[in-house]
Amino acid sequence: MTVDFAKYTDGLVPAIVQDFQTQKVLMLGFMNAEALQKTEETGKVTFYSRSKKRLWTKGEESGHFLELKSLSVDCDKDTLLIKAHPLGPVCHTGADTCWSERNHSEDFLFYLEDIIRLRKQASPEESYVAKLFARGINKVAQKVGEEAVELVIEAKDQNDDLFLNEAADLLFHYLLLLNAKGFNLESVIDVLKKRHSK
Repeated sequence: MTVDFAKYTDGLVPAIVQDFQTQKVLMLGFMNAEALQKTEETGKVTFYSRSKKRLWTKGEESGHFLELKSLSVDCDKDTLLIKAHPLGPVCHTGADTCWSERNHSEDFLFYLEDIIRLRKQASPEESYVAKLFARGINKVAQKVGEEAVELVIEAKDQNDDLFLNEAADLLFHYLLLLNAKGFNLESVIDVLKKRHSK
């Protein structure tokens, strides 16, 4: 990965930090070559602090580190996109993000949709998702029906762990069915929003 640190006179490039699961933008910092190197070496996101005039690892005082998951550079090679796992609130105010937005765990479902899209392209021998899609829409729909019945059965018993696992299975296969039909969660959310506004 080549980053054009020389493009700016201070040798710093913007570094956008995004939650690798929810895709929520968490903060913006600046990196020089040394900060990037330390980030890659330690696995903890490190910036160059313009106010402190030194390297600064996010969470070095609070313990709310950003665990590095991936790094990429934009087409102009002068802006970094960092995907990380936040170990607590990101903003110094205690907010989840520096824009006082909540980093919803339910946004994980949108991340899961991206994973499904990727695995759909894999070999059926290597991916359960690809294998199920290769069997056609009827098999995907049938699997959703099977999981729904299993959830209903578990709902009548008292084993919370089995019930939640069946609920997760149903939700996962529901996402597969939406994808197979050319839709996604946003499509369903739009319908719910229209109903709610009536």
